[in-house]
Amino acid sequence: MKGRLGNIQVVFLDAAGTLFDVRGSVGEIYCRFARGHGVVADSRAVQSRFVEAFNRMPPLVFQGLQGPVLLAAERDWWKGLVRQVFGSQMTGEVFERFFGDLFEAFRGPECWQLFPDTPGSLGRLRAHGCRLGIISNFDSRLYDVLASLKIDSLLDYIIVSSYAGAAKPDPAIFHAALASARVKAAEALHVGDSLRVDVRGAQAAGLAAVLMDPQGKQPDVPDGCRIRSLSELCALLGA
Repeated sequence: MKGRLGNIQVVFLDAAGTLFDVRGSVGEIYCRFARGHGVVADSRAVQSRFVEAFNRMPPLVFQGLQGPVLLAAERDWWKGLVRQVFGSQMTGEVFERFFGDLFEAFRGPECWQLFPDTPGSLGRLRAHGCRLGIISNFDSRLYDVLASLKIDSLLDYIIVSSYAGAAKPDPAIFHAALASARVKAAEALHVGDSLRVDVRGAQAAGLAAVLMDPQGKQPDVPDGCRIRSLSELCALLGA
């Protein structure tokens, strides 16, 4: 693995779970906004339903759509998911107002927080000569999230599934990122928190890959292919 890392020109990173994470939990955030519209729900139950609904949803991909049509498709995707989470607990105009507030809140720092070493590590990697990008199964709000967290200026490329027409682990989204950066797969590294989606997906596209595993939940992944923080990534790359 270390031999491959000596030729890396671009480091691609996952977004949520790698650079930043939800502030608290999705269930807690959803319940807080629901209370603002007169609906009381249990955050653990909401979290469980969210995970189940999210796993049932199709990929966050809208092939061939652009502009306002794409933005509407993104919003409808999330509305369908949130409607599954709350079911009959919230309907009609109440649900529409709740969802509108919730959807917009996830654009900014109210719902997201950086991992402590993210800004410094990105700066170290750039100083080391690495170009940096994101490959994420996200929608166009990611641009607003990155700006609100003040790390957008540290990133050279942002590839989101809703625009790219493919979602990880599909090799097509990695190929789109390589084309954007004008590098070969052997010159790129991808880092993310999912063994299946990020690591296996990137490897299938020919990129080197490292698993972000802060809690050490994947002990079967060998050292050098698994890190606990972005600071460890800097050390791995000699930054």
